[in-house]
Amino acid sequence: MNAMKNHKIKTNNIHLHYIEYPAPGKPELVLLHGITANAHAFDGLVKYGLNDHFHLYSADLRGRGQSDKPAFGYSMEEHAQDILGLLDHLGIDKALLCGHSFGGLLSTYIAANFPERVSAVILLDAANEMNPNAARMLIPTFSRLGVLYPSFEVYMRMMKKAPQNVFWDDAMDSYYRADVHTDRYGITQTYSNIANITAMAVGLTSMPWTTIFEHVHQPAILMNATGNYTMDQPLLPVRLAKKAVKLMDDCEYVEITGNHQTMLYAEGAKQIVAAIVGFYGKIKQTIAKAAMAS
Repeated sequence: MNAMKNHKIKTNNIHLHYIEYPAPGKPELVLLHGITANAHAFDGLVKYGLNDHFHLYSADLRGRGQSDKPAFGYSMEEHAQDILGLLDHLGIDKALLCGHSFGGLLSTYIAANFPERVSAVILLDAANEMNPNAARMLIPTFSRLGVLYPSFEVYMRMMKKAPQNVFWDDAMDSYYRADVHTDRYGITQTYSNIANITAMAVGLTSMPWTTIFEHVHQPAILMNATGNYTMDQPLLPVRLAKKAVKLMDDCEYVEITGNHQTMLYAEGAKQIVAAIVGFYGKIKQTIAKAAMAS
């Protein structure tokens, strides 16, 4: 793996931060994280070999991490325009998109509404319909936002005790470190603002996700974490994941060890990397032909 590089660009009237994991000569893969996450959410996949196969770009979506945090403008369309600007900056005409959770929904939105910019879609635990109890199940994740922790060490102890983190992988350290800022007195707080994240969550409920998934005509793969997240239930039940797969023209279904969070680490990360590599191997000729035709 080559050295990670940090970049910041102007796109759609904001400054967007993204991480680049170079791999000269390898296909490019754009990674989009979950609703409260940051660009380091995929560090587990990098640790377990994804960068050996792909030149990676992972963005801090607006309102998260090192990207700008405007008071308003958190619709899917705004997020999509941010990423289209990133693709323009990178010189990527048709992107291979990989999104986890919210990032997966954003990937399907871009694929459905801007099909000329997307070659294929990789969804990590994202579907048009999630567990009916999702709002309550996500409370432990949302509850860290807006809290003033007396030190970074206290914050990390709390994250290690979070119910969704049923084990700890050292790749989680960099993800949670990128989640917060610490002032000169040691007070630690998340970059993400609870009001902005809530606005995004509410906005998701008004979107016609079934129709959006039906308009994904590119090759796709949906990876489903079958382990319990909170409330002794998976965040995306198998039956709903398989229903989402059927909505798309050409989508493969794969089950992954772990829950909605831990799937990105340890054994789940290894399985995801293997599935992505296998998926790309199946579709790369189709992508090449489409690129030549355009």
